Amino acid sequence: MNYTVAQRFKSLSVAFVLLSVYLASSFASAQVLQFPRGEFPLTNFKKSSVAIEEILTGGPPRDGIPAIDSPKFVSADVASEWLEDQEPVVALIMEGMARAYPLQILMYHEIVNDEVGGVPVAVTFCPLCNTSIVFERALVQDGKTLVLDFGTTGRLRKSDLVMYDRQSETWWQQFSGKGIIGDLTHVELGRVPSQIISFAQFKMAYPQGSVLSQETGFKRPYGNNPYRGYDAIDNNPFLFRGDVDPRLPAMERVLSIRAGGKTQLLPLSGLAKNPVVNLSIDDNPSVVLAATTAASALDAGKISESRQVPAAAAYLATVDGQSLTFELRGEVVVDQQTSSEWNAFGFSTQGELAGTQLQQLDDGVHFAFAWLAFDPDATIINLSD
Repeated sequence: MNYTVAQRFKSLSVAFVLLSVYLASSFASAQVLQFPRGEFPLTNFKKSSVAIEEILTGGPPRDGIPAIDSPKFVSADVASEWLEDQEPVVALIMEGMARAYPLQILMYHEIVNDEVGGVPVAVTFCPLCNTSIVFERALVQDGKTLVLDFGTTGRLRKSDLVMYDRQSETWWQQFSGKGIIGDLTHVELGRVPSQIISFAQFKMAYPQGSVLSQETGFKRPYGNNPYRGYDAIDNNPFLFRGDVDPRLPAMERVLSIRAGGKTQLLPLSGLAKNPVVNLSIDDNPSVVLAATTAASALDAGKISESRQVPAAAAYLATVDGQSLTFELRGEVVVDQQTSSEWNAFGFSTQGELAGTQLQQLDDGVHFAFAWLAFDPDATIINLSD
């Protein structure tokens, strides 16, 4: 890279000093984790599923990057005053509710502890891995339901966010949703389907949906990208020890789909040329829809000015036992069997199947280096073959 970490953060406000120090010091000389018993007095450091030297610390203490614990929401119309149409949001549709979590906010907090339709969830985003995952916060232990609240440890493993829960102070790997240090080691959080999509597509599909407000209780330069240029295809990841899998460029975005006990990865560069892909997943007809785009959150200094990248998701292509095959006609996705029209959420908006919702199958879009580091047995689908 031709610019320094300090230059990358030069234009940001003093409020973001903790994170700039974190990245700068970590990039220069990441330190192996020492047991921070003072910060985490409840954590059972005797119980662990990972090698302790894999966890790095770079500066900020526990909650130095603060989670949002009491999220406020506004209408899409109100959010339009500060959120540009092309900006990326994490779209969460559950319990009859639609919520959008702008990456311009998640960039500075990484975790939102929320409740949607009575279901406790944690909306998480790790900028260094471009990993957006929504987890259920409730789990059953010893016959009792435990609801967890999550925060940031200030540590990372394989460049990925390590979270902790405030109830047991177990440490959790964001990428896998598994406890890695503490009493809940080996426990895995349930996942909730979600996707990164443009704000324009969200409000078109869900005009009555709500959007996470910038009124977070913290002063941050929302809309600015402190990781300017980070997702350049020839860049190397921060805070990553070990060899990057050579099968794909480290910063190639990939859509991950689990099938037959293994994961298949579809590079988004291929999906840009093939925005509708019909394939078989676990012997079931499926479709990948990538006919829309959203601004990268990790490109230009202002997210709204960043380049566009495909917004992709995979769906089960079956309705009432009927297999469907999809294609792009002009700018509209249709199925060949009924010519019904479908949006980016796998929802039919017009035609014989109007009102039908396809089941989402994918595990989201991540940087290739991160997925292959945690799942080296994943296979890559080359759409040019």
